[in-house]
Amino acid sequence: MSVSDDAFLSGRLRILQPRQGYRAGLDAVMLAAAVSDRDGSGFSVLDAGAGVGTAGLCVASRCPGARVVLVEREPDLVRLARENVARNGLSERVSVLEADISNLSQTELSTFGIAEGTFDQVIANPPYHTEGSGTAAAHALKAAAHAMPDAGLSAWCRFLARMAGPRGEALIVHKTAALPDLLSALEGRFGGLAALPLHSFAGEPAGRILLRGIKGSRAPFRLEPGLVLHEAENRFTAGAEAVLRLGQSLAVAYGLPSPVWGRGTGGGATSSEALSRAEPEACLRQGGGGKSERT
Repeated sequence: MSVSDDAFLSGRLRILQPRQGYRAGLDAVMLAAAVSDRDGSGFSVLDAGAGVGTAGLCVASRCPGARVVLVEREPDLVRLARENVARNGLSERVSVLEADISNLSQTELSTFGIAEGTFDQVIANPPYHTEGSGTAAAHALKAAAHAMPDAGLSAWCRFLARMAGPRGEALIVHKTAALPDLLSALEGRFGGLAALPLHSFAGEPAGRILLRGIKGSRAPFRLEPGLVLHEAENRFTAGAEAVLRLGQSLAVAYGLPSPVWGRGTGGGATSSEALSRAEPEACLRQGGGGKSERT
């Protein structure tokens, strides 16, 4: 399998990923930037369907108190995820579990020293399409990453609820059109749901949505003001640049009044010089102005 060696967060992370098939990019970084840093205190994170580990590793890079478990079923991606953990010096805080979230038993979890219902934060970037809803991708890994069975989204949300501890937080990034299905799948599992739309350009419909929920909460749903990713000439906005290059949280990068979208100091660089020094990054080079290849 041919792989590329891509820079994320101004080269603070080097990520190996397949040249063909689904490639992590903007969606994974924005998902990671929405994770609260808990003001530097220790907390546990589970990244379900982690692929090569981009989102979970971005969390670990920004949040020194985070201990992260990456769960992925595809052996080739698991191998790359383990390499990515080691080559970024994060082996003490990040581990990789090869498993299928749709049928992962408690016995298997116990074998790896993992207990269900114990994670402070669970995150996911599920496949964006349903099997049979369109032309399947020719590449096997890309097909698996892009589509799932009809009941797949419910299975993902069930697994997130199973692994989250009391008052644990779930974060999901998905296409905006999936919001009704996500709300249905999370009903009775997570409450206090908050949706944060991601707009490619101001005035355009949001193509992506970040959805946050709290296990056991009964607070009502709320829709947050959306974030804009691009401006004139397809340049990234200052907020998006701060997330993608400086590694800041959404709350810090966009100056959000709501502190839940990665509250705290943000953990990223603050100097404007970092932008001029930064090398081109995978999520900035992708087609469509930095969008994920899961469109």
